[in-house]
Amino acid sequence: MTSRPTAPERPGTLDETEGAGALDAFLAVRPQLFGIAYRMLGSVAEAEDVVQESWVRWQGTDRDAVRNPAAFLTTVTTRLAVNAATSARARRETYVGPWLPEPVDTSDDPALGAERAEALELATLLLMERLTPLERAVYVLREAFGYPHRRVAEILDLSEANARQLARRARERLGTREAVPVDPGEHRRLLDEFVAAAHEGDLARFERYLADDVVARPDGGGRVHAARVELVGLERVSLFFDNVWRKYWNAGQVRAVEANGLPAIVVDRDGAPFALVALDVVGGRVEHVYVQVNPDKLTHYAAAG
Repeated sequence: MTSRPTAPERPGTLDETEGAGALDAFLAVRPQLFGIAYRMLGSVAEAEDVVQESWVRWQGTDRDAVRNPAAFLTTVTTRLAVNAATSARARRETYVGPWLPEPVDTSDDPALGAERAEALELATLLLMERLTPLERAVYVLREAFGYPHRRVAEILDLSEANARQLARRARERLGTREAVPVDPGEHRRLLDEFVAAAHEGDLARFERYLADDVVARPDGGGRVHAARVELVGLERVSLFFDNVWRKYWNAGQVRAVEANGLPAIVVDRDGAPFALVALDVVGGRVEHVYVQVNPDKLTHYAAAG
């Protein structure tokens, strides 16, 4: 199942040739539009809404006056995403329990990660919540898509000096995380260790891979029973996973998946995804464990068959 929205139907209100050209121009840049909106919002559904609104505006535009359709659509989508991020930020103040970005299966949707990996990992998307919507847009355009400051300024209707200042501020707020290389093989090995230790009821075996101040962040969104606070420290995190594995996951089926460009695991129960577990690994140690159990955010991981 793709994480990107389905292609819009060919509009019946346009001349057939003109409509085909408008649709082709839109579809050519659509993966990038979704990539920008998703990184800005951390939600597939919200990103789809932004991309769809961009298509509506493209239909209503005098396209003869548009010299560069890709640039026009990128500008429209980014500005819509800034507005959507402002609204989303207000909604998250009333979110039940810790919030996590909605994971996307990048093995099923490789176009999402086809540019640069920056601002795609779950850990980075979560850190980006520290940024204002405008800072976030600058960071995404610069780091994930490689736009020069001049073009970022044009897209966001800023001066180039202001764009540079926002980019610098965003990097400072995110710290040095992006300088740390991510090793998918290390993630895979640690996930395998986690699953094996849980199956054997010996999570103490897994503790040696955890940072002393490890944090487990569960996201149930009020839709299912889940811890409504982060759990911090070896003892609390180990006890948490011991409990959830014995009570909820032991009878399920575990499968390897890819989430936002890195390995993860999904626990299926009764043929449906029940939980997704992803690790944030820095320097060979697990610093965060992300546990997505909000069913609304797991629909793209429905088991095949």
